[in-house]
Amino acid sequence: MSVNNHVVIMAGGVGSRFWPMSSKELPKQFIDVLGCGRTLIQLTIDRFKGICPPENVWVVTSASYESIVKEQLPEIPSSQILLEPCRRNTAPCIAYVSWKIKSRNPKANIVVTPSDHVVMDVNEFRRVIVSAMKFTSSSDAIVTLGMKATRPETGYGYIEGDLSMACPSNKEIYRVDAFKEKPDLETAQRYLQKKNYFWNAGIFVWNVSTIVNALRVYQPALGKIFEKMLPYYFTDKEQEMINELFPMCENISIDYAVMEKADEIYVFPASFGWSDLGTWGSLHENSTKDAYGNVCIGENIKLYESRNCVVHTTQEKKVVVQGLDGYIIAEKNDTLLVCRLSEEQRIKEFSED
Repeated sequence: MSVNNHVVIMAGGVGSRFWPMSSKELPKQFIDVLGCGRTLIQLTIDRFKGICPPENVWVVTSASYESIVKEQLPEIPSSQILLEPCRRNTAPCIAYVSWKIKSRNPKANIVVTPSDHVVMDVNEFRRVIVSAMKFTSSSDAIVTLGMKATRPETGYGYIEGDLSMACPSNKEIYRVDAFKEKPDLETAQRYLQKKNYFWNAGIFVWNVSTIVNALRVYQPALGKIFEKMLPYYFTDKEQEMINELFPMCENISIDYAVMEKADEIYVFPASFGWSDLGTWGSLHENSTKDAYGNVCIGENIKLYESRNCVVHTTQEKKVVVQGLDGYIIAEKNDTLLVCRLSEEQRIKEFSED
């Protein structure tokens, strides 16, 4: 474990797709979606143990989630919980934490990850991250993890890799040819057949000088804002200045800001049971099922003549379901949802009623 290794966890999302469990006040990264006793952000912290020292873990989140982050991650010092006063997408988020880390450790080597994803094979995940960080510690490369596609998924962006030649210093890493938007089904099926298209997991590895220099080149206005912050990092005035300057940042993702423009972009194809858990359907797919394809998360759930259902009822003493096929049954704080899995896209309209 290198003292220069840092982990940045992006935890500002406001998704409420797991309603009624999640909401704008309590988005999915702060919920025990899997029913394992740990929330998604806690599981994210857990899988980085041994990769970097605890004092090198950073969380960037919305100011409105400060108390939740401190409650769920009491081991993270307040100075390493960065509070965004407003939403500005991933590029300003990454710029803020990168400039702050660089002001204290110019040799830092960083992995950036979302806070609300699931990884089933944690040992393989750690192996991949350590290998990628070793690669970026001695190069100017930007590495993105590409998940090996197992189905023609239309809900993810894709990375097209050039698999004709691996990097000399790491035979698992290849140059990126292109980033692709979420495809239609026909295109996704074509990507799956070609074998050199990977799901974009939004997990990045780079050294701090590389990402700061890339942002200076490709997003100079953004760079100037965080250069202006240099006298204030780790001071009592930092939050006041961020509250003033952060709203001036362009609302832009790191993919558009840097990844699609820079030259030294590489992909590390990997397979460690990854999912962004963006839907109830993905929870169903990534959870242990009974003989009838049901997923039950809760203490006392009984299913009769039911198939392909997701039941998430952790607050109820006893739940009995009979005669359903392909349904979501979820309960939280006196709200009960019963909805066809095939129509879960309508949950947003239900939650707003």
